[in-house]
Amino acid sequence: MSKNPFGNMSNMLKQAQAMQEQMGKIQAEAATKEVEASAGGGMVTVKVTGAMQIASVVIDPEVMKSEDRDMLQDLLVAATNEALRKAKDMMAEEMKSLTGGLGIPGMF
Repeated sequence: MSKNPFGNMSNMLKQAQAMQEQMGKIQAEAATKEVEASAGGGMVTVKVTGAMQIASVVIDPEVMKSEDRDMLQDLLVAATNEALRKAKDMMAEEMKSLTGGLGIPGMF
């Protein structure tokens, strides 16, 4: 009985293709989800999608009254960075179902 030396490779390629398709579905679904983060006790709120796109920025009108541009800039940076971190964590959590919890480099 002769074994096909390429049988295992064929199965591996099929599994890799199925995994890639599943990853695409997970990424597309997660891209529609949003996370949000605030800074300054809610003075600035930023929403980010799973695709790492800024969805919205909300600035409390009281911040605008203070005319403190440096503070506003700092709050925007802080809220945006936190929202991006949350989006990255969300994507990593979504990918766990695909990778079985393995920390595969480059997959969030």
